[in-house]
Amino acid sequence: MTSGTRPRSMLREASHQIIAGGSAGLVEICLMHPLDVVKTRFQIQRGAGDPGSYRSLSDCFRTVLRTEGLFGFYKGILPPILAETPKRAVKFFTFEQYKKLLALTPLSPGLALSAAGLGSGLTEAVVVNPFEVVKVSLQANRDSFTEQPSAFAQARRIARSDGLGLKGLNKGLTSTLGRHGVFNMIYFGFYFNVKDAVPPSPDPTLEFLRKFAIGLLAGTISSCVNIPFDVAKSRIQGPQPQPGQIKYRTCLQTMALVHREEGFLALYKGLVPKIMRLGPGGAVMLLVYEYVSGWLQRHW
Repeated sequence: MTSGTRPRSMLREASHQIIAGGSAGLVEICLMHPLDVVKTRFQIQRGAGDPGSYRSLSDCFRTVLRTEGLFGFYKGILPPILAETPKRAVKFFTFEQYKKLLALTPLSPGLALSAAGLGSGLTEAVVVNPFEVVKVSLQANRDSFTEQPSAFAQARRIARSDGLGLKGLNKGLTSTLGRHGVFNMIYFGFYFNVKDAVPPSPDPTLEFLRKFAIGLLAGTISSCVNIPFDVAKSRIQGPQPQPGQIKYRTCLQTMALVHREEGFLALYKGLVPKIMRLGPGGAVMLLVYEYVSGWLQRHW
């Protein structure tokens, strides 16, 4: 009897993780995508002399709204929406699997959670990178929203001109691996270690606020640590300074070049909108995942 029910139980558990992870990603992207557009715009501009550069966060918001309209803040949203369900499903599902696997090792529980986060981030990066290439190329476009090519047309154009490899739809893969690996290592490690250390509250509202605050800190700290990888990714996947000439090639080469030409702080371009997105966004994602997963376990 046990051997007959075990596969069904494992399948149900995997289904819970995949559905809850996909739901968490969809809610987060719909709420926070405008800040991702703003973050990308700051990361791809190369200094005050860059034509059309934004002077401040508020200047970017006003300029996009005035020249591209409200829908300008939702440029490139289709690739993340199409990617979010498999991306977050992979993120949370593989985190749970890595966590189980690492529980069998001599690693301490706290370190095992961080290592599981690293593994889930690297796996997630491989899945999501082609969508990121399309998203960044659409977000970098400053034309009116109605004049912009569709996500599918942009993907076809990139694949046709540059192929599917590291010069085409998988451009910037090493930077994406670094971005997602570092983020998830800190994000999951911090959230679950701190959540276990801070006593839960019997009051549902206070318990919600406890989890939200820990998730907010997890998303904020992770964003501060991994943003140099994010800047490198945006430079590699975005438009090059001179058409036809590839200036930004690999992750470390791009970081070194940005540091040399623009200074250390250039590696933190877009940090404010990134924190504004992934601080609360990280909290929303973990809460949606936990509550949807809990509901599924009770009702399915």
